[in-house]
Amino acid sequence: MGLPDLVYRIYEKRIQRHLDRGRLPQHVAVLMDGNRRWARALSAPTSSGHQAGAEKAREFLGWCDELDVRVVTLWMLSTDNLERPEDELVPLLGIIENLIEDIAASGRWRVYPMGALDLLPPRTATVIKEAADRTREIDGMHVNVAVGYGGRREIADAVRALLHEHAARGASVEEVAEVVTVEGIAEHLYTKGQPDPDLVIRASGEQRLSGFMLWQSANSEFYFCEALWPDFRRVDFLRALRSYSERERRYGR
Repeated sequence: MGLPDLVYRIYEKRIQRHLDRGRLPQHVAVLMDGNRRWARALSAPTSSGHQAGAEKAREFLGWCDELDVRVVTLWMLSTDNLERPEDELVPLLGIIENLIEDIAASGRWRVYPMGALDLLPPRTATVIKEAADRTREIDGMHVNVAVGYGGRREIADAVRALLHEHAARGASVEEVAEVVTVEGIAEHLYTKGQPDPDLVIRASGEQRLSGFMLWQSANSEFYFCEALWPDFRRVDFLRALRSYSERERRYGR
């Protein structure tokens, strides 16, 4: 271990020692951004950036588990990403499939699909569904895998599901209109039954949501980190938690 590593370890321990455990987020959502830029900076294939990002996701889940985070949402692939060239998309989907299979195989965490699985290739959708089935009874950290996810698509899907549900019961247009409420839509989101994210982290220096959890993040706290996702360190995560714990959450009040 070199001197810089030793300094960071000491700094990590100092931050963690002073964290107020009673004020840590219970649901952390993360935009794992910057994998392609990381690969480009190294003159490496794009797939190596995605692979490095997947390895960082595994580390990140371990950090969250150590600090008793109850729910983690990992945005792995957006609906827009599905338009990427085939020579990038196919390897990326394979990396995502392996990551999800590894999370399930660990036996530690429960995998929950979050996205429009009907937009995904059959193999990818099957891997996600099987991981969810295998881990359904695990009483551990809940890991949302957002694959084929778009915030606007999620809201549209939720409203559509709500309307179909009540129309199937023979409700009139007027009756259906009455059930289009905040509560009614929330019950049909991909994350129905889960707490909204307390903290949303985005790597890579970008300061926007890009459509991520538009509904659920209405009262979330945000933390933007300059590090590209493969370079995101445990000390960066601890800084995010420290920043969160020092804020006064107002929930719009």
